[in-house]
Amino acid sequence: MTTPEQLARQQIDAMLVAAGWAVQDYAAYNPGAVSGPIGGVALREVPLKSGRCDYLLIVDRQPVGVIEAKRAGTALVGVAEQSAHYAVQMPAFFKVNAAELPFAYESTGTETFFRDARDPAPRSR
Repeated sequence: MTTPEQLARQQIDAMLVAAGWAVQDYAAYNPGAVSGPIGGVALREVPLKSGRCDYLLIVDRQPVGVIEAKRAGTALVGVAEQSAHYAVQMPAFFKVNAAELPFAYESTGTETFFRDARDPAPRSR
């Protein structure tokens, strides 16, 4: 039986693919398999310094953002802190040029919030 969070991840996967991202499991990461105009990979279940993020967004082999997946009906307002925490917890095997990844998303597969850390007043919206 599919859990509500698994259903949300299926919907998020479909949205990422429709937007041109290659969705891959962390254990099977293959940056050479990427094609298309974005050249981006959405890696599932990436181990961080603290916990695992549901998705790590990578463009040209550089992490640029995270997505925290939640089941439908979850109030995403309270999830922004979790995705922001993950955005600063990059593991040593990824070279990151900033203290924080610029993009953080929270999504239920039907509703998505977004924050750009480069904004002068970054907030999830």
